[in-house]
Amino acid sequence: MAYNLKEAAKKPERFTGGHRMCAGCGAPVVVRQILRALKPEDHAVVGCATGCLEVSTFLYPYTSWKDSFIHNAFENAAATVAGAEAAYLALKRKGKIKHDTKFIAFGGDGGTYDIGLQALSGAMERGHNMVYVCYDNGAYMNTGIQRSSATPRFANTTTSPAGKVIPGKSQPRKDLTEIMANHHIPYVAQTAAIGNMKDLYEKAEKALYTEGPAFLNVLAPCPRGWQYNTPDLMKINKLAVETCFWPLYEVIDGKYIINYKPKNKLPVSEFLKVQGRFRHMFRPGNEYMIEEVQKEVDRRWEALLKLAGEE
Repeated sequence: MAYNLKEAAKKPERFTGGHRMCAGCGAPVVVRQILRALKPEDHAVVGCATGCLEVSTFLYPYTSWKDSFIHNAFENAAATVAGAEAAYLALKRKGKIKHDTKFIAFGGDGGTYDIGLQALSGAMERGHNMVYVCYDNGAYMNTGIQRSSATPRFANTTTSPAGKVIPGKSQPRKDLTEIMANHHIPYVAQTAAIGNMKDLYEKAEKALYTEGPAFLNVLAPCPRGWQYNTPDLMKINKLAVETCFWPLYEVIDGKYIINYKPKNKLPVSEFLKVQGRFRHMFRPGNEYMIEEVQKEVDRRWEALLKLAGEE
């Protein structure tokens, strides 16, 4: 269904205010919008990996979640929700449950790209009827801004500090969206929150009402780790998309669809320069860093165009 702001705004809130997420954080915006894509009458079970989102929204006896909520370990959100879905199906077959339920797992990039990848891969391969949402903020932000495999190349983190010897993180970021697409599941999508609400909502709705496993990778900037002023959240999201650092696309039953192609693709430096974690890249002598990141962004964008048949 096409996004209708007025109709979406009428839906009940499933993720309430009063949580302890930082001002300018993208994660709560992502969660609120995804849950809003549910039909008001639908029940949901939400599993959440330990991380910024969980520790800031579920501090016993307080919770920001109005649906059934499970807190699990850092690495097993997908396994937990897959188990809940399997138990639900067994109880439904026995006639002990009548209502329909949606199953959703949320995890950050640390708990998804890295230590939760095995659980995620297994849940998707087994075909559980669930949605896994990665809110990608590009590092282990909750534990002190350590690098993850989602951290962009040359980014400054506490475990990849930028200095005279180390130029920041040495490796390019892992392309998890492509890894999930190669699991050949019914629905995979990459989207962003602020500035792309229509795209996020429509993809969330597709994922939630797809039969079988679905995966959403959502860019969720972090003001502490990315080092930007809180009002710049929307600006950074838009620049990520306009530079093709974070393309908006989906894979439906193996078919690639690019949802947005910038009319005038901006240089990736526009995205980098508004973040303190890339400040060192703009110092004299470090121009090669920007050039290498640009080459990587261009290479991945061209590869995506080929996959979508738009080369």
